[in-house]
Amino acid sequence: MKKPIFALLLSAAAVAAQATPYLPASGQQVIETLPRRGDPVQQELRRMRSELNARPNDMVLATSLATRYIGLARSETDPRYLGYAQAALAPWWWLSSPPAPVRLLRATLLQSTHQFKPAMDDLKAVLAADPSNAQAWLTQATVQTVQGDYAGATASCAHLSAMSIELVTISCIANVGAATGRSVKSEQLLDLTLERSSNAPAELQVWALTLLAEMAQRRGAADIAEARYKRALALSPRDSYLLGAYADFLLEQGRANEVAALLKDQARIDALLLRRALALQQQGNARVALAADVKELTARFDAAAQRGDTVHQREQARFELMLRHDPATALTLARKNWAVQKEAADIRIFLESAVQARDANAARPVLDWVALNHTEDVAATRLIRQLQART
Repeated sequence: MKKPIFALLLSAAAVAAQATPYLPASGQQVIETLPRRGDPVQQELRRMRSELNARPNDMVLATSLATRYIGLARSETDPRYLGYAQAALAPWWWLSSPPAPVRLLRATLLQSTHQFKPAMDDLKAVLAADPSNAQAWLTQATVQTVQGDYAGATASCAHLSAMSIELVTISCIANVGAATGRSVKSEQLLDLTLERSSNAPAELQVWALTLLAEMAQRRGAADIAEARYKRALALSPRDSYLLGAYADFLLEQGRANEVAALLKDQARIDALLLRRALALQQQGNARVALAADVKELTARFDAAAQRGDTVHQREQARFELMLRHDPATALTLARKNWAVQKEAADIRIFLESAVQARDANAARPVLDWVALNHTEDVAATRLIRQLQART
């Protein structure tokens, strides 16, 4: 059985590109620590880049290099590697029907920037040619889950059972179950599967632990959620999605000092800079630093708007609501974001914006969605009660 490259999905899905160049406050400020020339990973990348420059149409070499870059995008919390991955695939990127290995990588990169339709088109083409491609099924299941196509996601997950290790299949299925009223059973099944999967690759254990932490957090089991977040961070301390999820958990607990320390050097990623600013606001004694972060986030979101980039609408809605105290703008952004993706965080920011804007009618699409799918989330339930109290 060919080993699927699941790290591709886990990497590209979680890394957001920085919108604008970062301008240091002074010439003495360190803005980047470059990899050491003796770093074996960087040496290998330089060797592969050199070979690809000499043989730019070598598809095996190009896809190998792109795969390495996508993995590094997450492990190093550096979105620039996603751009490097696309550059490696340049000879095939704009082809209507590139070779399957390129097409799968292109789908992975497209879904990372929320270009879900072209990503799904590529995935369907890959699977039509090779129904045994486990990576394509998993990537498709993830896109379907994000968009709220739970029946499609369940079907895609089911295909994995004969192609991958148990932890992958159960993580995929549990992720869908947690969004469709089966949280308790999904959490129990995934927890049991993880405990008997000690030999699974570290990135898969981190994925499962993060899902489990979020499940516990959504049902209000803070101690269990924290233990799982810490286990995941011990395995992957620079995982950008994990850092953001744990930061949100700490913010919920009112532990802003820990968030500020956790994200002190994570300004490159917009979502992490946002959480650092929220922590500074919660602390209440770092006005200068908070003002600088708000200014930087404003510039990044403005630049994204000028480019027509809508990847960060969820984060921008949160920024407008919590840092600029503009619930009307936040609600507009949350509504646009809802048309693209329907995860737990999307539910929450839509409801929070509606509560602050005192507009229960605007939240009707989310309220109907929660009722239809039997969403289980203590934070969402609390916000719904606040909306109902005002009608």
